[in-house]
Amino acid sequence: MNPYKEIDQLKDRLNEYRKTEHPKVTKALEIEYTYESNKIEGNTLTLQETALVIEKGLTVGGKTLNEHLEAINHTQAIDYIKELAKEKNNISERDILQIHSLILQGIDKPNAGTYRKVPVIISGAKHIPPQPLLIPQQMKDLFVWYNQNKEVLHPIELSAEMHERLVTIHPFIDGNGRTSRLLMNLILLQNGYPIAILKGDDQSRLSYYNALEIAQTQNNKEVFIQLITSTIKETINRILSIFE
Repeated sequence: MNPYKEIDQLKDRLNEYRKTEHPKVTKALEIEYTYESNKIEGNTLTLQETALVIEKGLTVGGKTLNEHLEAINHTQAIDYIKELAKEKNNISERDILQIHSLILQGIDKPNAGTYRKVPVIISGAKHIPPQPLLIPQQMKDLFVWYNQNKEVLHPIELSAEMHERLVTIHPFIDGNGRTSRLLMNLILLQNGYPIAILKGDDQSRLSYYNALEIAQTQNNKEVFIQLITSTIKETINRILSIFE
């Protein structure tokens, strides 16, 4: 029984519509993705404010420079993964470093696109990320795993696994969540799926962190993969309802 069969049928339906360009719909979804992904990390720009910053280049009173930069940077990172998805069908460690570099540009120059040199503890989480010395090897192992599984696993499962594995290594001082979600979406785009938008409201964020924690501490990835799968399905259904 293929748990992804229904989603793949929805994707085929969606691809009929996507043959004709719908730049407005695409842009609106990308702005929403930037808004939600940054909101998960505590950015306080609203959806409207995020759109103003990205589309009109406006600054919003009372919001920090970094919050503006996070919106702009994330948009550039989306453009970058869209280009990558067109150009090639595999992913390298360099691609991850480049994505991360875009996320932190102008915010934290010394750490943009480089692995952390210090140990970290994630507040409220049971999982303790590896010591900095172990990161380069764990990243190499991640790509060995990716190359062994990219033709084997269903793209949705592969994208969820890579997302979870990268966030668990926690290779960067900051921007791990956003980079992991962009990596997931790069894999989805390469395989003809739309970008999946994980929500940043309190309830959704809690479900997301709980699913991650179960994967990290109980070695059970089912809950996380299930969460990603239903997010993708929800996103496809939403886009279909716009077109239909």
